Amino acid sequence: MVGEQASPVGAVPRVTSTLGWRDRLGTLLVRCGPGRMQYLVEPGLYALHNPGPDSPVLVSANYKLSFDHLRRRLGGIDAWILVLDTGGINVWCAAGAGSFGSTNLVRQIQESEIPRLVNHRRLIVPQLAAPGVNSRLVTQNSGFQVLFGPVEAADLPAYLVAGMEATPAMRRKNFPLSQRAVLIPVEVFQNLKWLLPLLLSLGLLSWLGGETWGTLASMGALALLLAVLAGQVLTPLLLPWLPGRAFALKGMVAGLLVTLPLLASAHASPGLALPGSDFLAWPLLIGGLASFLAMDFTGASTYTSLSGVTKEVRMAGPWQVAAGVCGLLLLLVGRLPVWGG
Repeated sequence: MVGEQASPVGAVPRVTSTLGWRDRLGTLLVRCGPGRMQYLVEPGLYALHNPGPDSPVLVSANYKLSFDHLRRRLGGIDAWILVLDTGGINVWCAAGAGSFGSTNLVRQIQESEIPRLVNHRRLIVPQLAAPGVNSRLVTQNSGFQVLFGPVEAADLPAYLVAGMEATPAMRRKNFPLSQRAVLIPVEVFQNLKWLLPLLLSLGLLSWLGGETWGTLASMGALALLLAVLAGQVLTPLLLPWLPGRAFALKGMVAGLLVTLPLLASAHASPGLALPGSDFLAWPLLIGGLASFLAMDFTGASTYTSLSGVTKEVRMAGPWQVAAGVCGLLLLLVGRLPVWGG
């Protein structure tokens, strides 16, 4: 916020396209999870730089990361930004949930009194909001034409220069390595609530459990970390190259890949004699957990759907549970005294 702009509807908060250190720190924190659902801006109308009656009106969600992502791409452009109340949820998810929808948009147009601000009757709405916005309904109830802008905010300057015409490339949503990698921290941090207690418990058991159970606990802690590495780091990074379309399958394959070095080092260690059943148990445990963790990314990818995610969870869940149970049983069986010994 850099002040206010006088207008026919009163003072409008003014923002710039430059992000300050507080904005960047906030982005870093929400990328890691803390305060994610409370990182929002007030719904309403904002003036970007020094807009006038002929300036474009762009619509965004009140998730501050979405709002910041939009304004920082509009350096040197005067525009009105209309922010909808999506409960602090991003555009794409809010459109699917209904909070970035036609009714909400019409209400915000009326409350912000935009018809008194601009000479035109056009709204530029993010393309990813299309599942929730009925353009005909918005026009009927507000008089404003809905123009779906490009997928990427970075293309907005070129889109505006071209008379609000999008090229085919602007309509395509890609999912490159950088966009997949930025999703990793929040998923890892969200799982610390159960990961840390488990690691601490295994560490305590490793200290108190003697040679047999202590060694098992140590390997269990390492296996847990490997499963997180496979399911929540390697799966998104290697997504295009892991086989299959289902995230559950991709996570399982990544889990098996990280298990191989663990078993190879255990086999090569002269002081570590593992039961033969361990060489099947650990792949089942790590692969099953990695498969489960990999499914966290189904809602963040560009090609999954709600019905597809539901189907995948329903199909993969029993196999993941079975892999975990079989792996635990094999670990126990391998450490039981030989019958009659």
